Amino acid sequence: MSIKLGVAPIAWSNDDMPELGGETTLEQCLSEASRAGFTGIESGGKFPKNSKELLPKLEKENLHLCSGWYGASLLKNTPKEEFKLMRQQMNLFKDCKSPCMVFAEVTKSIQGDPKTPLSQKPKLSEDEWKLLISRINEIGKMMLDENMPLAYHHHMGTVIETEAETRRLIESTNDDVKLLIDTGHMLFAGGNSIKLAEDFIERIIHVHCKDIRKDVLEKSLKNDSTFRQAFLDGAFTVPGDGCIDYKPFLTVLKNMNYEGWLVVEAEQDPAKANPFEYAKIGYKYLTETLNLSGIKIYKS
Repeated sequence: MSIKLGVAPIAWSNDDMPELGGETTLEQCLSEASRAGFTGIESGGKFPKNSKELLPKLEKENLHLCSGWYGASLLKNTPKEEFKLMRQQMNLFKDCKSPCMVFAEVTKSIQGDPKTPLSQKPKLSEDEWKLLISRINEIGKMMLDENMPLAYHHHMGTVIETEAETRRLIESTNDDVKLLIDTGHMLFAGGNSIKLAEDFIERIIHVHCKDIRKDVLEKSLKNDSTFRQAFLDGAFTVPGDGCIDYKPFLTVLKNMNYEGWLVVEAEQDPAKANPFEYAKIGYKYLTETLNLSGIKIYKS
């Protein structure tokens, strides 16, 4: 078993709030990600949209494209319509040999809404559940046929947020639909990443290692904050700087022989949390914890 360590560029620049890290160049992000020790990085808004431009930038820093976010609207679009919309990004990912595409249904999402609190997150009717499951099954097969697996990302403020919603989605879809576990989002939603990993290990193809500052989480829940305000207040951080003990979670992955990327991802204000310094904290913690767990880190 071997694990690869990647990082998300959201710590340097936030695509949903361009004013956060807006002055940071892509070159700085890639250089610091590499110098922190990571061998992979997910895509972001400042990344070129074609491989001819992107690959030389990645290769210069010895980085691989290890995935990236795609927000879908399958409650509005047919799978064929959605597939057409994602084609450019999919082609880029295929050219860069990305192992999967991070996928989430964002119809009705309040994740970027500055006013709507998380207690008012969207919920699916039974008819909407049936429609979403049918369409995710179809697009999951279409993507797998293109050798670009769909890694479904449960996410705060979306229709698939909680452990119960994530379970229902995975249990109701076929094996073409894979799972991304995000430890921070699952804890924020009151769920159990370890139990999810145990129950769905054969479907997991990607992992986001996001930690939580417990005091900020409790304050956010008490105040019924918006998702945006919660992360601006510092609810999320990198592994090793929050309340999550990753060793039990990583032990489950080891026992189930998971092989893939662990991606450090933490939405933070870069003016308050220096991206390079926090990237080093996350890398150091995961490296030490993986070594203690007897898990090999693949660095090629």
